[in-house]
Amino acid sequence: MLSRSQNPVDVFVVGGGPAGLATAIAARRRGLSVIVADGAIPPIDKPCGEGLMPDGLAGLHELGVEIPADEVYPFRGIRFVSSGKKAEAVFAHGLAHGIRRTALHRILIDHAAACGVSMLWQSAVTGIDREGVLVAGDLVPARWIVGADGSSSRVRRWAGLDLHQKKALRFGFRRHYRVAPWSDFMELHWGHHCQIYVTPVGREEICVALISSNPQLRLDAALAGFPELAARLQDAEHASGERGAITVSRTLRRVFRNRTVLVGDASGGVDAITGEGLCLAFRQARVLADCLADGNLTRYQVEHRRLIRRPALMARLMLLMGSHDRLRQRTMRVFESSPRSFAGMLAMHVGDGSARDYIASGIAMGWKLLKA
Repeated sequence: MLSRSQNPVDVFVVGGGPAGLATAIAARRRGLSVIVADGAIPPIDKPCGEGLMPDGLAGLHELGVEIPADEVYPFRGIRFVSSGKKAEAVFAHGLAHGIRRTALHRILIDHAAACGVSMLWQSAVTGIDREGVLVAGDLVPARWIVGADGSSSRVRRWAGLDLHQKKALRFGFRRHYRVAPWSDFMELHWGHHCQIYVTPVGREEICVALISSNPQLRLDAALAGFPELAARLQDAEHASGERGAITVSRTLRRVFRNRTVLVGDASGGVDAITGEGLCLAFRQARVLADCLADGNLTRYQVEHRRLIRRPALMARLMLLMGSHDRLRQRTMRVFESSPRSFAGMLAMHVGDGSARDYIASGIAMGWKLLKA
């Protein structure tokens, strides 16, 4: 363990999940020394939809991380399913990947180690002070402290950054099934105040993730409202147990104070319905590393707000669809009758296009909804 007499590390990252590891990798690419600490034993699992969209894969590529082909199952687009109606579109550029969260975490750990990141696993961070970070009561001197410790971030609380402008909770539950994917699309099944994602993650395995505002609703009970999907899964063997998590939509007033800064879910986030959490974290990590190297966290605050703007807008639109059955059915009618409308929405969702394209698509979509 480092002591007070030793030179401080440039960046101490609290939290060894994807956001923390991505930040560590990006900081090493800028020549900074980095330590990552986490109380868990890797690889760390987290219930999620396990889909990496093309923009998320691009974010990893910018960090120098390439995922081996044998670790993923590619899919080429998104399909919405609601009350017998279906709409689908392929990504304009590239494929998306379904990948087990544990596999992604292992890949990021290996890349971070190869970059020279020092990692302290099973090492609980117990506090921060003006000189550095306390790990099990011992001080590790650090110039910069990065909180990447998730939506319930203690670093955020310790740094006095918990003030938020808005906050909303929903609840997710995930299970894997041993069944061959029936499509090369990720499917989003819409129900009454809940959604179920189906992501192919292997030749004989899919990930099924439920999101709802009801903390008591579990997958088996929810599937009763999705008879077509339930029939496909009826005889499928469970490849994992059901695991739950909370998805938090949070906008913070600030994401840094003095030498402490937040990234990933610790810095706020959007509802998991967007599937953009990992992409957002990877983009934030790259910007944050540049700002740490330049000593300019004010720019990170500005860039953080810019990066979250599009995912936050998509989350609001999708949650609006999820909470209003009639609006959703009208929207699905438009998507079915006008595939270009759905393709335009998907392009906006993954950041494929310009602001002018998004405005034009939004106006066209609004007009079609009025006529639907």
